[in-house]
Amino acid sequence: MLQDAKYIRWFNDINIEDVPVVGGKNASLGEMYRELTSQGVKIPNGFAVTAEAYWYVIESAGILGELKDTMLDFDKTNLDDLVKRGKVARDLILSAAIPDDLWAEIRTAYDKLCEEYGTDTDVAVRSSATAEDLPTASFAGQQETYLNIRGYPALKESCSKCLASLFTNRAISYRIDNNFDHFKVALSIGIMKMVRSDLATSGVMFTIDTETGFSDVVFITASYGLGENIVQGAVSPDEYYVFKPTYRKGFKAIIRKNLGGKSVKMVYGMGDSKVLTRNVAVPEADRRRFCITDDEILQLTDYAIKIEDHYSGKTGASRPMDIEWAKDGITNEFFIVQARPETVESQKALDILETYYL
Repeated sequence: MLQDAKYIRWFNDINIEDVPVVGGKNASLGEMYRELTSQGVKIPNGFAVTAEAYWYVIESAGILGELKDTMLDFDKTNLDDLVKRGKVARDLILSAAIPDDLWAEIRTAYDKLCEEYGTDTDVAVRSSATAEDLPTASFAGQQETYLNIRGYPALKESCSKCLASLFTNRAISYRIDNNFDHFKVALSIGIMKMVRSDLATSGVMFTIDTETGFSDVVFITASYGLGENIVQGAVSPDEYYVFKPTYRKGFKAIIRKNLGGKSVKMVYGMGDSKVLTRNVAVPEADRRRFCITDDEILQLTDYAIKIEDHYSGKTGASRPMDIEWAKDGITNEFFIVQARPETVESQKALDILETYYL
């Protein structure tokens, strides 16, 4: 598929070793698409625009020097200056034209997705930084994602915005705090078929208890609609805990459920191409019930354990995972749309007792 493409890598041609080429998010999606599809874990098809393409855009526009000048010698604690410099950097990249040969490759790859899923198919355009999803550092949420993108004009615009989002204020600040050189990090773009969770449910799950670090549970959150509200903390989701050792023995090991508020859900816009997604109120009856069934909880648990086992096997050590999932309301299938190492509880020293005073 597009064997001669210089800047395009399909998920079935990517593995976890390709982080320098396609960033952490895309490398993980490719790894799972290749290795876990045969185990029943579903990943939407898609492709990566490589990090090399990011540098090609920058160099073709001749803006590297200006970008470096923008990031020189400033105090990030001066928020006004941070905001100003971040906007200058983003505007420089947004003003840089995507070279014709690069755009032709992106367009051809999108056409291949449309052959599989239908004309002007809806895709998610997602950022994938070459320094993200490391076992000890989390770049989650620092760059942008664009949902329900259809057709060439919207795709081209969202690709430019994705590249520019390497310089969001949050990303700049995080790189400074963690001693990452702004110009040794690049951005790959992931373009993948949308999962129609706007018609169903979505959420995040962890193969560790995020409150205590207890590693024998899968912790699942779920709410109605597209997953951005949960990722951004804009909604109170349902919560479920499954005990892994008992589940592995073949039992329905759901040990706890918490009903969340689920007050709003993100859905597709109403036909206006400029309004791609919107939030709507969830009916009271839906808010008062759990949004996924016990069987669905256990199916997600199966996905989570398979993903954790795979990555633990790759690294030779236990690797708790942070996983985003979505249910397609048309096919009723569950998909994994992202998986990365959990970087908070799994990195804490187990022999240190923290004491808090009020």
